[in-house]
Amino acid sequence: MNKWFTLSLMSVFVLMLSACGNGGTDEEDTSAENVGNPDDSISGTLDFYTSQPDIDAEQLIDAFNEQYPEVDINLFRSGTEEVISKVNAENEAGDVIADVLLVADDATFEGLKQEDLLHEYESPEAESIPEEFADPDGTYYGTKIMATVMAVNSENVDEIPDSWQVLTEDNAHENIVMPSPLYSGAAAYNLGVFTRSDDFGWEFYEGIKDNNPMITEGNGAVIENVASGAQDYGMVVDYLVARAMQDGSPVELVYPSEGVPVITEPIGIMKDSDNLEASEAFVDFVLSEEGQQLQSDIGYTPIREGIDAPEGLQSFEEIDALTAPVEELYENRESDKDQFDELFNN
Repeated sequence: MNKWFTLSLMSVFVLMLSACGNGGTDEEDTSAENVGNPDDSISGTLDFYTSQPDIDAEQLIDAFNEQYPEVDINLFRSGTEEVISKVNAENEAGDVIADVLLVADDATFEGLKQEDLLHEYESPEAESIPEEFADPDGTYYGTKIMATVMAVNSENVDEIPDSWQVLTEDNAHENIVMPSPLYSGAAAYNLGVFTRSDDFGWEFYEGIKDNNPMITEGNGAVIENVASGAQDYGMVVDYLVARAMQDGSPVELVYPSEGVPVITEPIGIMKDSDNLEASEAFVDFVLSEEGQQLQSDIGYTPIREGIDAPEGLQSFEEIDALTAPVEELYENRESDKDQFDELFNN
């Protein structure tokens, strides 16, 4: 009896040890499975206003929702100038609906900052963003590098130029297409930079005007006209030219020798956001390594250090950037647009 009793106790003891071991293994497996799982602790509605192309904005939203599936994002997409007009109209009505804004350039965000419409947020991801691309007060952060370049139809043009001045020459007459600064934030930024550069000034735009250019609302129509051969030369953001080249269109991407204007499509949170937690998570995601790799995969030059530019595009270190004081660009934006409107439409 004692022998069998002892064996029984030993069997129970072994089973208990085995159960404890299995429990530990299960716990470790569960922990491993939880790594990278979606975060459902952040939820609610987020209103996202942007000037990005619809398909790019939707890819960004989808990637964010993989991490934060309980956040329902409402998208409003238009040109920068129309997006800002909508924000201003909402502000005048006393209720800014937008939570997060991602539009063309820092001059636009400087205007919103001056009006005290932006929430100050120190994103932990900003440590990997070059200082010059982040507002020191944390009201906005650049998200990518976008240069305005020349697109040239290689079937129509025998000798590919390397200077912006080709747009003012006789052989470009009625063969130029460019976006309107009255609609496109990038074009409004370009206008401010070019007209404040000693090498260009308003004389540059006057020379383009003499060549009777096609003026479109946005950059998308510019590349379509050059790729189709309807126009020989286009003033357009670089990533669209690279995409057209990858699709087999007969276009060449030219970074002119005088330099190029560069925007960073900043992102910022509206001061009266109804969902600051989700808004901050969204900003963090866009600036994160995963978010920046997504920008590169889509075809943009990322702003985060350590992530390569897509094939065919120059990195910021390689670009010869034309610049102007951001405060001056902001303060003169409306008068610049008025002068452009008077020059080209009268």
